[in-house]
Amino acid sequence: MIRNNYPLRHRSYSKKAFYRDTPKDDHRIFSRPGKILHLDGDEEYLETCLSEYKKLYMDAVGRYVPEKQQPTVVYKLLEEHKPDILVLTGHDGVIKGDKSYLNVTNYRNSRYFIEAVKEARKFENDMDSLIIFAGACQSMYSEIIRAGANFASSPKRVLIHALDPVLVCKKISFTRVDQIISPQEVAASTITGPEGIGGLQTRGKYRDGFPEDGYKS
Repeated sequence: MIRNNYPLRHRSYSKKAFYRDTPKDDHRIFSRPGKILHLDGDEEYLETCLSEYKKLYMDAVGRYVPEKQQPTVVYKLLEEHKPDILVLTGHDGVIKGDKSYLNVTNYRNSRYFIEAVKEARKFENDMDSLIIFAGACQSMYSEIIRAGANFASSPKRVLIHALDPVLVCKKISFTRVDQIISPQEVAASTITGPEGIGGLQTRGKYRDGFPEDGYKS
């Protein structure tokens, strides 16, 4: 016969010893939308976008960075802020008198958006972990997507609305993490639409949590 060496496990306990006497409460879920880092080459447009993010209760950090400097600072800013969504925008356009849309030198700032996307992908290569929107008016859409952006402007080389990047972020940030968003849905949520905004299938960034903390600041 084997003797039991753990007598404590055979003690008799009352229910009160196992279950804490805590009153029942109405537990609620809480939410975590995606966090945004927005780099913009135009201070006024950046302030407009930050104001809109605030109205939509979105967690966004903005930095004024001229387009030429975005490739050199984006990695450090990603390390500092660790966002879910990165926006790289400002001003762009096809140089007047040259309609060769397949030559990056014919765009004012597309090369900088392309380089900045590539630098961001060195920080995080997973396109569902870090979602990138890049580009501005008339930007070289196909090359920005090829560089690693989830969404970009401008498929038809049209002018885009100043708030289009915010609306792209809104769609991603408030779509559940277990759902895939089509580029058609994202484009439809913007002001300019598919002529100005396009991209790739992407996972949402909205997460539910449970339970909500009973103490709030």
